Amino acid sequence: MGSTKRLIGRQGEPFLLLFIDFVSISLANTLYYYIRVRSGLFRIVTIPDFWGPTISLSLFFILLFWFWGLYRYSHLHSRFDEFVSISKASAAGVVVIFFAIFFDEATSGHAPHIRALILIYWSLVVILVGGARIVLRTVQRNLLIKGFGLHDTLIVGTGRRAIEVHNMILKYKALGYRPVGFIGTSSTRPDQLPGPFMGTINQLDNAVKLTGAAEIIVALEEGERESLLNVLSQINGTSVGVKMVPDLHDAISGQARVSQVYGFPLIEVMPQLMQPWEEATKRTLDFLSSLIVILVGLPFWLLTALAVKVESKGPIIYKQERLGKDGKPFTLYKFRSMYENAEQFTGPTWADRNDPRVTRVGRIIRKLHIDEIPQFLNVLKGDMSLVGPRPERPFFVNQLSEQIPLYRRRLKVKPGITGWAQVKHKYDENIEDVKIKLQYDLFYIENMSLRLDFKIILNTLSHILMGKGHT
Repeated sequence: MGSTKRLIGRQGEPFLLLFIDFVSISLANTLYYYIRVRSGLFRIVTIPDFWGPTISLSLFFILLFWFWGLYRYSHLHSRFDEFVSISKASAAGVVVIFFAIFFDEATSGHAPHIRALILIYWSLVVILVGGARIVLRTVQRNLLIKGFGLHDTLIVGTGRRAIEVHNMILKYKALGYRPVGFIGTSSTRPDQLPGPFMGTINQLDNAVKLTGAAEIIVALEEGERESLLNVLSQINGTSVGVKMVPDLHDAISGQARVSQVYGFPLIEVMPQLMQPWEEATKRTLDFLSSLIVILVGLPFWLLTALAVKVESKGPIIYKQERLGKDGKPFTLYKFRSMYENAEQFTGPTWADRNDPRVTRVGRIIRKLHIDEIPQFLNVLKGDMSLVGPRPERPFFVNQLSEQIPLYRRRLKVKPGITGWAQVKHKYDENIEDVKIKLQYDLFYIENMSLRLDFKIILNTLSHILMGKGHT
């Protein structure tokens, strides 16, 4: 399979780009230092240090490129588009640097050459970093053409459009795909199919596991487009990339953002949800906020633990397996609010209002949401975020995925201590509650932003202060 020949994968490529960019920016800084200080073209009052600024500027640009999204993984690269993005990011970085370093000198009139220096430095960064990226992408493209680094790909569809996609992939290996099978909307295998038939859409998840496919291309016919929802429900909560061949209406109506390589149009389905700088900021706020909550409230949390222990036998911290981002299991922590072995005879069940399994202390800490406090440890570990869909147990995820389309879409983001569904709807007591809250979760996922996170946190604090917790 293609995975054995994949030289640079999803995890490896960003590190390679970081190394190449660091070397390129360091070389740009070296050349600029020679032009600015050693060439004699510009007046120098004092000779500046070399190593400190060089390393600092290299790290600054790498951080800037990361925030700009230049380290996102994608095997479909347009070298021109990437060069333009580097030019824009570099321009922003150079302006910041020169304003920070030379603002006083420039405004005092002692640096009439400041514009020339800005242009020289920006040109060096763009030429060296952009040039290195072009060389890398050219090497990658040549390796793809030779069969190295191809992504094993399932094609959803068995009609004319799917066969055209298959032939296009074989013709243009630089696209980075290797077709490993077809998925049909029915169990009948067409005679003209030029590859293995891997079953129907309901068997897509098994086909992905069997083939090790990293990508799925949806190429359904006009009358089969209603099957797209079923496709998405099958692969939601996994890291498999999904792209769709658009029809003419999608392409010309402006309702879909279509990218093309070799004239081959593809829509990325469920792309990255937040910009890298937003993700970094969100993670930083998660970590700092959790650390503050745990340390500042530590005496009170210890009293809560004592109350839980004194009232009923059993562990203070209740541990339970939940599913996190991309369906990865993790151990969730809560202050125990029920009697020990509460589900021994019932099995996994939803909590009822006035649930008899809940202890007296449990009712109080649930009302005040104190039982959730240990989950800040989950946030510190990176398994959860402050804001996101609530994590669910594997038993319920498997059960609900069969009943509710797109339920596993919740697994595309980190689960949260609180979420849009929690501030808009009550606790899950039945399947109808789950369906309603899923609508809120999907709204959050499609509109993720730091602003929305702050809004949810403020609403959650309001609910706590007003005593709207579950009892």
